[in-house]
Amino acid sequence: MIRAVTALALAILTADSMCAELTGEQRQLSLQSFEYVWTAIRDKHWQTKPGGLDWQAIHDEFKPKIEAADSMDAVRAVMSQMLARLHQTHFGIVPADLYSNVDASHAGDVTTGIDVRVIGAQVLVTSVEPGSSAAAQGVRLGWEILTIAGAELAPVVAKLNETYAGSTLRDLMLRRTILARLSSDAAESIAVEFVDGAGQHISKALAQANPKGDLVQFGYLTPMHVWFNASQIGGGQVGGGRAGGGAIGYVAFNAFLDPQRLMTSFGEAVQSCQKCDGFIVDLRGNPGGIGIMAMGMAGWFIAQPDQKLGTLYLRDDTIKFVVNPRLTTFAGPLAILVDGASASTSEIMAEGLKDLGRARIFGTHTAGAALPSLFEKLPDGDGFQYAIANYISEGGQPLEGLGVTPDVETPITREALLAGQDPALDAAVAWIESRKPATK
Repeated sequence: MIRAVTALALAILTADSMCAELTGEQRQLSLQSFEYVWTAIRDKHWQTKPGGLDWQAIHDEFKPKIEAADSMDAVRAVMSQMLARLHQTHFGIVPADLYSNVDASHAGDVTTGIDVRVIGAQVLVTSVEPGSSAAAQGVRLGWEILTIAGAELAPVVAKLNETYAGSTLRDLMLRRTILARLSSDAAESIAVEFVDGAGQHISKALAQANPKGDLVQFGYLTPMHVWFNASQIGGGQVGGGRAGGGAIGYVAFNAFLDPQRLMTSFGEAVQSCQKCDGFIVDLRGNPGGIGIMAMGMAGWFIAQPDQKLGTLYLRDDTIKFVVNPRLTTFAGPLAILVDGASASTSEIMAEGLKDLGRARIFGTHTAGAALPSLFEKLPDGDGFQYAIANYISEGGQPLEGLGVTPDVETPITREALLAGQDPALDAAVAWIESRKPATK
């Protein structure tokens, strides 16, 4: 699900959270919360022996540690240690002061108009939204961010690089951490220090604004703005906006949410491109959302019935991600772009179409965070995230902790960004153009 695997990053960002000694009431609530977490995993995990563990023995091991915990931080640490025994993402404890933000009164998330990726130890600008404060002040792709609101990013990046060394979650968590620091109050500006392409240090005061897209609420998850972009690369246009020869269809969206609007827009984009030389679905930075949407979108590219993107295994049920072919499907070359911030439903769609031999994947390795999860409030006020199912791709491989490996690896570099290049998109376009029938 979207917003998954955030608990550890949130904990890092709030290291100064409650350390005061627990009251008697808090101790009781903490014990109740421990029992709630342990019971939920016992009863709702897709395995009768969660993680292959003797879950009763886990209870007996960790209950005395909860009883001995003398602060909320200590309580969270014990429960996090217990959850870590599963060796699975989408299990975590979210501190109460953060979980309390999950309501409509805190729906006004803000942005400077900048997106970022962390390449090695450098925080780089990878997109600048037209019309944003960053765009108005001349921020460019490839600029390195050194400080946000006066705080140096190097120690944060170093800590997260150490925490996620060897993990598929590294890119996802680093991006989310930096974007969280770039968000402030909508009425304020935030000071950001950059290094431009010439190596000059430049300071900008970037005003905050609402992100593009429509505000969407789904379940207990934080409301977010969902956007969808569609365009055609190259080629001519013929009547009704339908592409002529040489065009390549392109769509990008930031989450598998707002299904009525997005599914309609996605279908219209494919239908308007029936004569295109190829089609590109850009899932970079897309953390997922509603899994069933991947089945509907895949149906625009698969004409054969009874094809599956994979299978979801719950405790008492099995759900097959069966593709529903449309009356008119696109049969040309299909490229999907992914990166380390692509997760969950994005991974299911990419790997599923790859396994079916229908899509070629470009970009970098994905987050390996494909499990559907729930958020619930614990008696002590903290939030609890836990997965309820496991996903296995049609090729027989789990995505959890492994992710999608692109067919064509196209790592991003600062040099490419500064030159205005997009290695993944450029490689996808080149592949599609190479598939054109030879002309006489």
